[in-house]
Amino acid sequence: MTTTLVIVLILIFALPLSLFTVRTAEVAIVTRFGKFLRVASDGLNWKWPIIDTLAGRVSLRVNQISLTMETKTKDNVFVTIPISVQNRVRPERVFDAYYKLSNPVAQIQAYVEQVILGHVPGMTLDEVFATQSGIAAAVKKELDSDMAEFGYEIVNVLVTDIVPDAKVKSAMNDINAAQREQVAAQARGEAEKILVVKKAEAEAESKALQGQGTANQRRAIIDGLQSSIEQFQKAVAGASATDVMQLVLVTQYFDTLKAIGENDNTNTLFLSHAPGAVADVSQQIMQSILGAAKTKD
Repeated sequence: MTTTLVIVLILIFALPLSLFTVRTAEVAIVTRFGKFLRVASDGLNWKWPIIDTLAGRVSLRVNQISLTMETKTKDNVFVTIPISVQNRVRPERVFDAYYKLSNPVAQIQAYVEQVILGHVPGMTLDEVFATQSGIAAAVKKELDSDMAEFGYEIVNVLVTDIVPDAKVKSAMNDINAAQREQVAAQARGEAEKILVVKKAEAEAESKALQGQGTANQRRAIIDGLQSSIEQFQKAVAGASATDVMQLVLVTQYFDTLKAIGENDNTNTLFLSHAPGAVADVSQQIMQSILGAAKTKD
């Protein structure tokens, strides 16, 4: 009875020391007298009390390490490169990941620095911006081969930005603004050129149409005068063309005076000749017309 009681008491005290749980996406390192024994998976696990010890736990989830690298490019520009390294422990290499690396973050950072210093100083600033994804791929390739030995898998490497020196960045913005202003000025010049050309074409076309209208008007007047002269000669026998022309001109002259006098804004009309000098006026008009015709011929 006493022996059974002792066994029961030992089990009661030893059971809490023997059972332990491991969370999902996590493993536990079990050692015996300080020597690695096994890797315990997630769930409820058992170990010998006192003899076996839970040395530590290792997460199998993807972990992200954020780094900031500063280096110089080929054209002597200092740049800051933020880098994110996503990594995780390989389940089959837990022993290597736990025992071979004392400080995984610092050692991964050292490998990243080595890769960056081997690539960026050989490129110009423009090439660094253009090959941002290429730099990330180079870092991942190097880390994959180097960290596999220590049980780590590099899931992805992200170069999130390229940050040049503030003065260089300001100069780049000024150059970009000047180039854009040059393009804008060129576009404005082309637009003004098009407006000037179109305005000149419109003026030329307008003058051409005005000339055609004046020519048509004069042609209509000549046709009308010719018709009037022919009709007048038929009605009045012995009348010459000159007589008829003078009559028509005098009639138009008086019609013009009448139109001016009927204008609401006209109060007084000053004439530089007496009514008896109308014949002289018609003679002067005829001479002007004939002189213009001779000059044209």
